[in-house]
Amino acid sequence: MSYQLRRLTESAVLLAIATVLSLFQFTGPWVLGGSITVCSMLPIVMLAHRYGTRWGLFSAFAFSALQLLLGLKNVQYAPDWLTAVGIIVLDYGLAFTVLGFAAAFNRVIPDRRLAIVTGIAVTFFARFLCHFLSGVLIWEALWPNGLGWAPAVWSLAYNGSYMLPEAILTSVVAFLLYKPLQKFWRGDDLPKAVAGRQP
Repeated sequence: MSYQLRRLTESAVLLAIATVLSLFQFTGPWVLGGSITVCSMLPIVMLAHRYGTRWGLFSAFAFSALQLLLGLKNVQYAPDWLTAVGIIVLDYGLAFTVLGFAAAFNRVIPDRRLAIVTGIAVTFFARFLCHFLSGVLIWEALWPNGLGWAPAVWSLAYNGSYMLPEAILTSVVAFLLYKPLQKFWRGDDLPKAVAGRQP
């Protein structure tokens, strides 16, 4: 099997796994979207580590499109096209595509496990920021929280309530899976000319 075909096949399988895992939720979905899943973003993180940041961004963008299709009802709350675009960009496009940068720390952190956990922490925080901004700029206007909280406090509490547990759970599982799947994480079974370009 050629390298390109192998990469496409593995990516399709991992994207499918990520999408199915996103349907298995510990809690939620919350009223305005968001839930704690069974490590649904871990396959995307693995793709970034295996094939590099560029392919990771492509895969993460494809995952964002799949998540948009699954969460299309959230876009229907938008009263106009500009708000709809804001929801699509902040809650889906950017929020999931940033996961493609998960392997960015491989060259600066020698311990691969620590690099993986750091990449998860940073990219999940970036995803949280996208949802946080969406909560302040869009969702507060559509669904006022009614608690008397400042929009920033409400968005921080709402989005943090599922993103923090998701980041912790994914980091722990990634750390534990590194040893048995080390060859896959590192791309050691890929052609040396390709593996040398990682991440």
